[in-house]
Amino acid sequence: MGKRSKGRLIDGIFLLDKPQGITSNAALQKVKRLFDAAKAGHTGALDPLATGLLPITLGEATKFSQVLLDSDKRYRTTAKLGIRTNSSDADGEVVETKPVPEGLTKESIDALLQSRFQGEIEQVPSMFSALKFNGQPLYKLARKGVEVEVKPRQVTVYSIELLDFRGDEIDLEVYCSKGTYIRSIVEDLGLELGCGAHVSMLRRLQTGAFTADQMLTLDQLTEISQPKSEDESVDSIQTRLDALLLPPWAAIEDKPLLVLPKAESDLIRQGRMFPVQFEPSEMVRLHEEDTDVFLGIGRVDEDGVLKPTRLLSSQVRK
Repeated sequence: MGKRSKGRLIDGIFLLDKPQGITSNAALQKVKRLFDAAKAGHTGALDPLATGLLPITLGEATKFSQVLLDSDKRYRTTAKLGIRTNSSDADGEVVETKPVPEGLTKESIDALLQSRFQGEIEQVPSMFSALKFNGQPLYKLARKGVEVEVKPRQVTVYSIELLDFRGDEIDLEVYCSKGTYIRSIVEDLGLELGCGAHVSMLRRLQTGAFTADQMLTLDQLTEISQPKSEDESVDSIQTRLDALLLPPWAAIEDKPLLVLPKAESDLIRQGRMFPVQFEPSEMVRLHEEDTDVFLGIGRVDEDGVLKPTRLLSSQVRK
């Protein structure tokens, strides 16, 4: 028997609308299988409860996953008032119930949101988050009943908008920096209101420059991967799937572009540093002149020296 293929060498980013009820890793594996990709990764896990934008990086695009992990995010969420859970979301066990205070109004809630939850804030991540303690994700420790001290962290909420208030439910849209936990915002909001709260719905609408209108669902991807006729070739199906991918540099499209002549691009491929006529920048996109091959990313220091930071091992054209 011949050795089983480990998948195709394809490079790009697929914007998945993650369904509710499965882990981000399970969603990643489904996408990887449908594309028959040799290598894949995701860029910031969503809880099983959560839905929405989960960029999946394939092949060489996995080298730029950190850019998306570090990027700003936008979420829509529903806070259920009067019920606290141990995980601060609807998947957890109820630990406390309290009546919702009478006299709450959209105006009073909005005033609290703007004064307490906008700008630079400090929050304590949930014990059910994916943060690691001694190499173990906190949620795994929490499920075993192990409690550890989780230190507060500084995050930035650029905007928090009250969309609707329905007696015991509040709909919010939050635009925030990396590392912001929406369930911590909802938990803290419930404590401020005196009745407790948990996340009953969470949907990610934006990651960096990527927005919800660009996503496809797993069902849509599965449908596209089906043969259109009995004799349609595998190559034809794969070409149709590959057309859905954004290029590996899509995550860094807003970074300055430096086009290098062939001689200099050869030096970059060797990991060499050299002076360039370019403004200092922590991150520049590097393309080769004439061929327009995407080389990777580098930085230009204060002395005008270009230093490669992440290079591609395969040739991807613009």
